[in-house]
Amino acid sequence: MATTHTLRGFATVSFYAADMAAARKWYTELLGIEPYFAKPNAENPAYLEFRVGDFQHELGIIDSKYAPHQTGTAAGGSIMYWHVDKLEEMLERVKGMGAKEHEGITERGAGFVTASVVDPFGNILGLMYNPHYVEILGTLKK
Repeated sequence: MATTHTLRGFATVSFYAADMAAARKWYTELLGIEPYFAKPNAENPAYLEFRVGDFQHELGIIDSKYAPHQTGTAAGGSIMYWHVDKLEEMLERVKGMGAKEHEGITERGAGFVTASVVDPFGNILGLMYNPHYVEILGTLKK
């Protein structure tokens, strides 16, 4: 009998930005890759999408004029944590790129450690060292 999960896994996270050119530049620098998709076109995008990490998860950047809620420069929304191997180094890197610390490095127990920043566009970017992620990834590479 197959197991059915209500939430099967992370598919896409969407961030909003009023300045799409600046967002493209900032996230391209952070991720080290260009977005693989832009709509309606690369020169004047209303939506950009990057494929990120071991499982090629989707990070979408949407022009804030299309947001279903009010956006601005104040931090808001849920926090999506991305696993990073070296949390302190990544935190310093994104702060050096203009992100503002939202929550400093916090030990959560059992090896889980988190931090978060607010990107220059008002989105909260969660960073996490997650031993469970490392364990699962290790089982897939065998």
